[in-house]
Amino acid sequence: MSLLHAERHTTQQVRVGGVVIGSRAPIVVQSMTNTDTEDITTTTKQVYELAQAGSELVRITVNTSAAAAAVPHIRRRLDALGCTVPLIGDFHYNGHRLLTEYPECAQTLAKYRINPGNVGKNRKGEDQFAIMIGVARKYDKPVRIGVNWGSLDQDLVVGMMDENAKLTQPKEAGEITREALIISALQSAQRAEELGLARDRIVLSCKVSDVQDLIAVYRELSRRCDYALHLGLTEAGMGSKGIVASTAAMAVLLQQGIGDTIRVSLTPAPGGARTEEVLVAQEILQTMGLRAFAPMVTACPGCGRTTSTVFQELAQSIQVYLRAQMPLWRGQYNGVEDMTVAVMGCIVNGPGESKLANIGISLPGTGETPSAPVYVDGEKTVTLRGDNIAQEFQQIVDNYVASTYAKKTG
Repeated sequence: MSLLHAERHTTQQVRVGGVVIGSRAPIVVQSMTNTDTEDITTTTKQVYELAQAGSELVRITVNTSAAAAAVPHIRRRLDALGCTVPLIGDFHYNGHRLLTEYPECAQTLAKYRINPGNVGKNRKGEDQFAIMIGVARKYDKPVRIGVNWGSLDQDLVVGMMDENAKLTQPKEAGEITREALIISALQSAQRAEELGLARDRIVLSCKVSDVQDLIAVYRELSRRCDYALHLGLTEAGMGSKGIVASTAAMAVLLQQGIGDTIRVSLTPAPGGARTEEVLVAQEILQTMGLRAFAPMVTACPGCGRTTSTVFQELAQSIQVYLRAQMPLWRGQYNGVEDMTVAVMGCIVNGPGESKLANIGISLPGTGETPSAPVYVDGEKTVTLRGDNIAQEFQQIVDNYVASTYAKKTG
């Protein structure tokens, strides 16, 4: 980790299948399916795609008896594909019943997500929460207690608002709601511990959809506890809005050492890939220097010196190629995810940026000689010309990977 980043606040470590969350463990990327869990084939396919994209945990909705019954079948199909990604069950309203009536589902899932606001009211809710914690203890499963702005216990909020109104200097409503989120999470965690769930089997989250509220909530939550924290801006939105909002919120917190596992909750465009949220989460962590997932491409933005689209097309093809190769390279070579590649567009910054990368290419700008010098570890090695620059450069990248990074054994 870079010295620019603060030490992590969490001292607890939580094991979810083969994945460790918290303390000094790498920050974990996770995602969630948007398929009907009852559809075993479609859900298996999406979980597999998310895992292949780099999701280290995948959450699935478990909301009906048929969905609960489907979970073991999904697990077996994933195992047959060689996909070992841990599955997290997302429970609301009827989780107590599904976990007790479908013990194979309870055993198969690597973690349960419980939303205190949707467990139930008063004594009934306390009993249902206790049942779910009891199942978690029985099968030694960790639990994420996930409080959400949109499903916060309204009795708790109203009670706190009433108490606030009696003060001579009442606080703002937003501050009371943020405090209610934190109290709901901490009280539920305390209750889980009283019911026998170990501290290192608990993950907390307090998700909201506003950037500044998320920052304020998690700063205070991390100050008050040492539980592992799941970080994410809920209902972040679509496209650039969702990406920018999630990045703005999480980058501030991650820089301060807050957050042990993250999800980017993007709304996919019609027909868009669910895996986009995984790539964005990885890029947040990698651009901050917290993790490395795939070789980073530095690419020129273009200007009046680069009216040709050649460098844009090459940058895109290289980015796509590196992503496509990573599952293969990751299994064969150590450290390849740390490689840097530069695709530059003219003589102004092209050679300099190319020399700083492990591999770089400086393409001709408008009016420049139609040649593209290639630099490997700071030294010019060859100049490419003609119509096959992209393919020739990809071959140079392949050769560099094979000759530079140690092969994995066993």
